[in-house]
Amino acid sequence: MKFIMKHKATFILLIITLVLTISNINYGKSILQISWDNIITMMGVIPPIFILIGLLDVWVPKEVMIKYMGERSGLRGLFFAFLLGSMAAGPLYAAFPVAAILLKKGARTAYVIFFLSTWTVAKIPLLLFEMSSLGIDFTIIHLISMLSMFLIGSFVIEKLLSPSDKQNLIDKSTALS
Repeated sequence: MKFIMKHKATFILLIITLVLTISNINYGKSILQISWDNIITMMGVIPPIFILIGLLDVWVPKEVMIKYMGERSGLRGLFFAFLLGSMAAGPLYAAFPVAAILLKKGARTAYVIFFLSTWTVAKIPLLLFEMSSLGIDFTIIHLISMLSMFLIGSFVIEKLLSPSDKQNLIDKSTALS
């Protein structure tokens, strides 16, 4: 029973899928096809990310991470958070294991939040596509406005977190890696 309660969302979705499949077999086929496509996509993204995380965990000492992205790193920490986020490839769910390693290694919470936010809007391939599709003026305005809001938001969120909340995040990120 504990297992079912822990994974209740999965079981609910399975029941909904079963009901939809019984009501219309084409729905079931469509659900299976979309699910399979998503699994294949994730299998192409997740293994390289885990390799990168393993290398980051082994090769970058905690002291180096604290120096460049720790509490007292200042603008350098923001720069590295931006750099990591903008050089990223892949969907946002691939960024969460990287964020967990950053927290584990002593990166400041605001910089990790800014890294995640940057990953969503400032990836270089995404910016190039945006420039060619929507124009350079739109891209610059979009980038500056979003990064400004993310920057402010990351520090506001960090201020709203209690020390125990921050420690809880670090503990959970350590458990993940």
